[in-house]
Formats: sequence, C-alpha cells, structure tokens
Amino acid sequence: MTRHDLTTGSSKSRTGLRSLSAVLAFAVFLVDVLTPLEGAVAVLYIVAILLAAKTNRRDDTIVAAAGCVVLTITAYLLSHDLRTIASPALRVLVSLAAIGITTLLALQNHAATKRLAAQARLLNLSHDMIFVRDRGGVITFWNKTAEQVYGWSADEAVGQLADALLQTRYPDRREVIEAGLVGTGRWEGRVQQRTKDGAALTVDARWALQHDRLGKPVGVLETHTDVTDRVAAHNALVRSEQRYRRMFDASRIGVVEEDWSELRTALQSLDTAGASLRDHLARHPGFVRHARRLAAITDVNPALQKMAGANGASTFIENVDLLLGENDRSFLGALIAFAEGEPFYEGETELVRLDGRKVPVLFTITFPSGPDGDRNVLAFVVDITERKQAQDALLAAQAELAHAARVATLGELSASIAHEVNQPLAAIVTSGEAGLRWLRRDVPDLKEVAATIVHVVAQGRRAGEVVARIRTFLKKAPAQQDSLDIAEIIQEAALLVARELANDDVVLTVETTPGLKPIRGDRIQLQQVLVNLLVNAAQAMSDQRGSRTVMLRASAVDGERLAITVQDSGPGIRPDDMPRLFDPFFTTKRGGMGMGLAICRTTVEAHGGELSVESTPGAGATFRLTLPYSQEHIRP
Repeated sequence: MTRHDLTTGSSKSRTGLRSLSAVLAFAVFLVDVLTPLEGAVAVLYIVAILLAAKTNRRDDTIVAAAGCVVLTITAYLLSHDLRTIASPALRVLVSLAAIGITTLLALQNHAATKRLAAQARLLNLSHDMIFVRDRGGVITFWNKTAEQVYGWSADEAVGQLADALLQTRYPDRREVIEAGLVGTGRWEGRVQQRTKDGAALTVDARWALQHDRLGKPVGVLETHTDVTDRVAAHNALVRSEQRYRRMFDASRIGVVEEDWSELRTALQSLDTAGASLRDHLARHPGFVRHARRLAAITDVNPALQKMAGANGASTFIENVDLLLGENDRSFLGALIAFAEGEPFYEGETELVRLDGRKVPVLFTITFPSGPDGDRNVLAFVVDITERKQAQDALLAAQAELAHAARVATLGELSASIAHEVNQPLAAIVTSGEAGLRWLRRDVPDLKEVAATIVHVVAQGRRAGEVVARIRTFLKKAPAQQDSLDIAEIIQEAALLVARELANDDVVLTVETTPGLKPIRGDRIQLQQVLVNLLVNAAQAMSDQRGSRTVMLRASAVDGERLAITVQDSGPGIRPDDMPRLFDPFFTTKRGGMGMGLAICRTTVEAHGGELSVESTPGAGATFRLTLPYSQEHIRP
C-alpha cells in the first residue's frame, strides 16, 4: 500500500467519524426536544465529542463541542421558558459542564498524543535501536531502527518479552543489574543478542527507568548501539598485538622499538642554507651526536637484551646513543634515509655492550609510513660475531694458501731464479779474474782494477737485490697498504717470470702508459697476481705451435682507476669453463690445485678492484684487472 493510499484511507476515516459525531449529536437533540424525558439527556453529547476527538484533529473536537453546546441550549429554549429557574435549568448546566470537561480532557489528550507522536518520530529517526518495556519486561514500543537491525516489525515485537525475543546475554546476573537500575535509575553495559535471522550482535545498552506521576517505576527505555564490528576489529587488533608480542619476545633476532618523533621535529627545523642534508651533516657532526640522543628507545626484546648483556628492557629506556660506539658512522646513513622518506635502511656497525665490549652486528631500520610512523621505528639487529670470526679464519687460511701458492710458483720458476742469480755471479767472477790479471802485470793498471772492482760491487748488489726480491716474495707477512708505482710492480713480476717464459718460447711485451698515478696496496700480493696470470698464459700456450705471445698493458681507465690487461695468443677458454673459472679448486691444468685464479680475484677485490676475463675460443684469453688510485693522489 502506498503513502497516497494510506493518506486517502485516513482522510475517509476522519470524514466518517465527523459524520457519525454530527448524526449522534442531532439524534440527542431530537430526543431532548421531542421526548418527555426529564433526565440530563444532553449529557449524551459527550459521546459525539469523543467521536470527533478520535479524528486527532483539535479543530474537529472544538467544532463538535461548540455544536453540542448550541444544540443543548437550543433544546432547552424550545422545551422550557425563562421565567422560572427550576430543575431543567440545573440539568442544562450539568450537561454543559459535562460537555466542557469532556472537551477539555479531549484537548489535553490530543496535546499529549501529539507530544508522544513527536517523540516517537524522533525515536524512529535515531540510528540506535530503541524500545520501551514495562516492569515485567514486555515490549510496548519498538522503533524503526530496531525493526531494521533485529528483523522483527513493531507489530511482531510489541507484547513480547524482550529477553526471550532477543535471547539477551548479560555480563552479570539479571537480578543484580535490575537492582542497580532501580537504585540509580540508569544502567549501562555491553550485552549479546540475537536477530530474527539468528545472527549474533554485540550492543552497548543504556537503560533509563520511567516513572509515573507518583514516582512509581512503570517502564524502562532501552537504547542499543550495535558495536559488533567495532568489537570484532578490537579483538582482531588485540590478537594482532598478541602475535606481534609473541614474535617480538620469541625472536632470536634483536629488535629495538624506537620513537623518532622528536628527531623529525629537529630535522624539520634544521636550516641547511641550501646545501644537501648529507653535506650539511658532514660539516656539522654535533647535530648527528645530538640526534642520537633524540632517538628514544621504547622497548627491546630479550634477544637484544642478551646481546647487550642486560637483564631487562628498563635498562634501555633512554636513547640509541647508549648502544652505539663513539666512532659509529651507521647512524648518519640512517638519519639521511629517514629524512629522505626511505622505507628502511640497512648497514653494519658495532653494538656496545653494557660491559663495554663491542659486538659486530648487521641491522635493518624500518621507517613506517602514516601519522604515527615516527613513533614506531623498528631496528632489527643480528649478531655476526661468529661470522666475523669465520671470516678472519678464512682470511688466515687464504693467506696460508696464498703463501703456499707463492712457494709453488717459485718452485716452478726455480730455473729463472737460478738464471737471474747466476748472471751477476758470473759477472762477478769474470770481473774478479780480470782485476787479478790487471794486478799481476809488471806494472799494475790500477785504473782498470778500480773499474773492475766497481763492476764487481754493482753485480754483487744486483745479486743481492735478486735474492732479496725472492725472499720478500716468499715471506709470510701481513698485508701492507703502501703507495705503489704500478710500473715497478709490473717490471718486477716480468723479471720473476722471464726465464719461465723464455723456456716456453713465449715473447712478453710490456706497454705501460707513462705518468700513471700511484695505487695503494700490498706489493707482494699484487706481484703474485701478475705472476700467476703470466704463468697461466704461458702454460696455456705450452702445446701450441707457432708464435706464442703475451701482451701486458697498463693504462688509465678514468680519473679514479687504472687497468692492467694480460692478453695471450693461446687457444682461449672454453665457454663451459667460463662461469667456474674463478671458483676455488676448479682447474683446467693437469695436476693444478685450482686456487691460483681464486686467490687472484680475492686479492684484487681486497684492494678495491675487479678481475674479469674475456675469451674467444681459438683467439686467446684476456684477463683484465682494475685498481683504484691512491685517494691522496685523486683531485677533488
């Protein structure tokens, strides 16, 4: 049925009530005028007034009352004279009084009904479920939202027991709650209910006790707010927090929770005078030290407590300055990443234990986005002490292996060494014999003797340099970081392998660009790299017929690096062997250990350089190593 149909039906109903009221009033008038009844017949006019009042229109009630008064007076005037005042006049007054009282009560009832209707409309506009129940729990009012949420219409709900209809579950005994309601007039709490479809709802209930004019409790107004989704979200948040706490406490990785909100404020107020943040912080290290104290620690997990030698999280509720060493550089990088909006920052540093001992660690700092992200900065810390110890052991073993490789290389170069030593020794013997002959003459030629002695001394020094170079090459000493001339290193390496190359009929050509800047590193280690590459090139061509050449070049790459290439004219490297060429214990030579190239690459990388290879089968191989110049010789 449409709203128009309802309006039309209501209008017809009111018209019918008006007509019935008028007919009844006229019938009472006829009875009063035409019949000899002596009673207060006019009192029956109140029925007509009550019928008119049922239209819920104030004007209808007033019109009906006025008409009844007119008909009462008219009937009296037609039936009696005005010369004597007797009982008929009293009956008229009683009837008029009854009509007036009835009209007044009808108008008051109309006003009260109108107020209640307005209140009901307001209750129906509420987004909360509202209903009224009497003291026995029977529903007497049920608003529109209650119909929509619970599923029962007002006709279905009114007259039902509220607790039975909604299957209400209370947080406490029902009697206790009811007693509190009677004592204070109000009650608030969270209850569980069921809809018509059986769905479970969690609602915040607010009860207000209603009283009559005498102050006696007559009913309860209940207002319910559906908080099912809110409670579910809260429970999910609680579960998530519990999972996070379990992971936080059980993780073997150290976790630090920090608040960087004050640090954000300090960065935003920083005046860099147009310079980049990195440059500004490099020129103002005092701000970085201050910033370390602004990064407040709010919590640390047990793994980090153990790592730092602490017995509880309360020790760390200060700032990250407590955990970082005086010379730490990692915080500067993290600070710049934070200021530039990076999601995380990774690095390596040393954590300072409470007893002062330093622990090498890897860390990742995450910077969450959002309004509260600065208050939830997380740092994940991994203790790499064992890994550092393993790396040190590996480097020591590698140094031992490199030394063994140098000894093995010199074993292979023994003929060249003997040749190098024999040359100055033979020259010394020859010069000594010549000097003796000049002295045995009848007239000794002292000038020639002096020249011969000078030559003996020079050859002796040359022999000493050869022996010293070989001893240095064999010496097991820690790596040095010296400023080196690459041309000298190349010349010394070429002298060490000259005899070996000559025995294999290999022609070595050296080309060095003049004026190359010095590099920084260990002379012996770099010599070993070049010797290994040259010997490998010669051995690769040992079975080759025709010319055998090795080209050793040194040239500048750019303003920061130089490159050394060793190119041979041998058969090249098979494509299948290229990916594994630098792997330890991989070799293509019979009886080889497979460590030479692995040591070479590690040595070059330790010097900040790179070692690579290019090869075309049948056209030789080219090994290329790049090394950085010494920093003090690079112009800014």
